[in-house]
Amino acid sequence: MKYRSLGRTGWQISTIGLGAWAIGGSWGAVNDDESLATIHKAIDLGVNFIDTADVYGMGRSERLVGQVLRERRGERIYVATKAGRRLTPHTAEGYNARNLTSFVEDSLRHLGTETIDLLQLHCPPTAVYRTPAVFDSLDALVAAGKLRHYGVSVETVEEALLAMDHPGVQSIQIIYNAFRLKPAEAVFPMAKAKGVGILARVPLASGLLTGRIGPGTQFASDDHRNFNRHGEAFDVGETFSGVELGAALQAVEEIRRLAPAGVALGVFALRWILMEEAVTTAIPGARRPDQMAQNASAASLPPLNEEQMAGVREIYDRLIRPLVHHRW
Repeated sequence: MKYRSLGRTGWQISTIGLGAWAIGGSWGAVNDDESLATIHKAIDLGVNFIDTADVYGMGRSERLVGQVLRERRGERIYVATKAGRRLTPHTAEGYNARNLTSFVEDSLRHLGTETIDLLQLHCPPTAVYRTPAVFDSLDALVAAGKLRHYGVSVETVEEALLAMDHPGVQSIQIIYNAFRLKPAEAVFPMAKAKGVGILARVPLASGLLTGRIGPGTQFASDDHRNFNRHGEAFDVGETFSGVELGAALQAVEEIRRLAPAGVALGVFALRWILMEEAVTTAIPGARRPDQMAQNASAASLPPLNEEQMAGVREIYDRLIRPLVHHRW
C-alpha cells in the first residue's frame, strides 16, 4: 500500500481507501458478516481510510465500521463520515447548528467514538457553500472536540471551488474517474495551492469500470443502479457517473484495450486515478474481501505510460465529454 498526505491534517492515508456505501445498502442485498470481513481485509492490506455516511443504511454502515474499530483497537484507522442527506426536505436551511450537532452526535454513537476524524457535508444544496454560518458551526464542533477536521462532498466543480473559500475545509470529495475528468481542470490546481485533500469517489463509475456490467445486467430493486438510473432518488451523477449506459459500455470496451495484460480493468481504472498527484485517495466500494483485495492491488501497480493516459483522455473526449462535462 502507498500513502499520501491528506491536505493540512498531517495524516498519511492510503491511496486506496474503502468506500462503505455498499455495506450500508442501496447496492442490493448485503451480509453483515461479509461486510465485517471486508473491512478487516482492507485493514490487513494496509488500508487506513474508510469513508461512510450516516445515511448509508441509516446508521448500518457506521455501526459496522464502529464494530471493526473496536476489534482493531491500537491500529490507526481514519474514518470519514458524512451528514446532511437525512434532512427532509433537503434544504440549505437544514444545515444549521442544531441539526449538524444532532447528526454528529448520532454518528459518534454509531461509530462508538468520542471524536469524528473527518466530517463531510454530504452533497448539500449549492447555497450552503455561500452560507458562512454553516462553516462557523463546523468550526465550533471542532473546537468542542467532536470533530478533528471537516470537509465537503460535492456534486459539481462549482461547489468544490466555493467550498475551498472556507479556510476550515480540509478535503473535497468529488466524483473523479475515466468518465468524469472535469475536476482535474480547475478543482485540483486550487486544491494543491490551498493544501486541500482530494477524495476521489465513484472511482469505478458504479461498477461500469470493472467491465463486469453489460447491456443485459439486471440490478436488484434496492440497488441504486436500478432505482436511480435517471436521477429518480438523488443526483443522477451518482449512478454510472451520469453517463448514458450505451455510451458508457462502448467506452469501457475501448478502455479495456489499454489495460496491461493480466490487469483487471477495475485495477487499471483505479491506477489511472492515482496517476493524478492531486488525488489523495480513491475510495471504491467493496462488499466482499476479494473485491477489496483487487481494489487495493491498484496501489502497487506500476505507473501507467503516456500512451495509456492519452488513450483514456481521447476516449473521454470522443464519447463521454459531450454527455457530462457541461453538467457537473
